[in-house]
Amino acid sequence: MSNKLYVGNLSFQMQEDALKDAFASHGSVVSAKIITDRETGRSKGFGFVEMENEEQAQAAIDGLNGQEVDGRSLRVSVAREQQRGGGGRNRY
Repeated sequence: MSNKLYVGNLSFQMQEDALKDAFASHGSVVSAKIITDRETGRSKGFGFVEMENEEQAQAAIDGLNGQEVDGRSLRVSVAREQQRGGGGRNRY
């Protein structure tokens, strides 16, 4: 298991400090990042939180998955590695 978590169904008003605070009660938060649209800067409604270790990450999943924060039911799971698409140009 990884200590990096995917956090979905975030309120569009959620700030990174508030996200970090929500997870801090389950362990030490290394980083918290809300993903935003490049052009508008608006939240895409999901983000990533990195906990100090796997035990704290599991505690955060157990404690926050399905919990309501800012009127939204959070989806918290282990983050998957980003897959690189195969449709790009060949580079020589």
